[in-house]
Amino acid sequence: MYLGYYTACLRGVSLEEKIQKAKEMGFKSLELACWPQENDRDFSSSDIPVHGLTQAEADRIRKLFDDNDLKISSLGYYDNSLSNDSAVREKVHRHTYELIDAAQMLGVDIVGLFAGRNIDKTIEENFDAFETVFNGFVNYAGERGIKIVIENCPMLNWLQQDLPGTITYSPELWDEMFRRVPQKNFGLNFDPSHLLHLMIDYVPLIEQYKDRIFHVHAKDAEIFPDRLHRYGIYDCQLGNRNEEGWWRFRMPGMGQVDFPALIEELKKINYQGAVSIEHEDPVYEGSNEKIYEGLQLGYDYLKGLVK
Repeated sequence: MYLGYYTACLRGVSLEEKIQKAKEMGFKSLELACWPQENDRDFSSSDIPVHGLTQAEADRIRKLFDDNDLKISSLGYYDNSLSNDSAVREKVHRHTYELIDAAQMLGVDIVGLFAGRNIDKTIEENFDAFETVFNGFVNYAGERGIKIVIENCPMLNWLQQDLPGTITYSPELWDEMFRRVPQKNFGLNFDPSHLLHLMIDYVPLIEQYKDRIFHVHAKDAEIFPDRLHRYGIYDCQLGNRNEEGWWRFRMPGMGQVDFPALIEELKKINYQGAVSIEHEDPVYEGSNEKIYEGLQLGYDYLKGLVK
């Protein structure tokens, strides 16, 4: 295993700076955020020019990493592949295929995606569409020696209030996902923080899904029981600026995710891939300096566990 971070937290920062800072902080890899150059998503970035990427430019980027003894653990693009808007779907699908091509040019063997959700359809109908769309992605990737991973984020309130914005966030749904798309190059970007706040015991899942865990997100979550008792599982509904929800994301070691147990389980299954910090901690946001401070704290906590 080796430590990295997901670059979406540093929108507007050059790839060269991200590489240099990663090396200075001790990281061994970067998970590159690869949204289209024009997008309005939060926690997104465009670290490589996916559309129109040439082999010469890919070679230049690869050399930047090689010269700094860093790996590219994955190319990440987490958007709605099942949108109810056909124009959005077409755009997302086109970018995804271009991203797989970019991964091949860069010599990167993992591409991270969301399933998303069509809010006008049932979960079963969404899985029908998912089966068609993701068999296409996964087969195309497999022909190029690339794995596709799904991050298990529910994306609550993304598309509709109080509902998940994806259909692949729990073991029940993973089983259906892998039934529909059984290829061996299709797996998980395993993120324990989402499972924690969904009240799912994430540690035994590592053994259960050991053949499907290709990438790991290191993100913590902090739960406030007193607020949970006030709001319930649907969280704060009135948007009172003086009140906060019953949970929030944190840097590794600052919440309730049991990272020692998680890393130990990953060692038991002989996981050799990246443990990539996904920085969404509101305590360490607001400036690039604060973001780097959070990343360094996360690295310092995890380095003693990931050996």
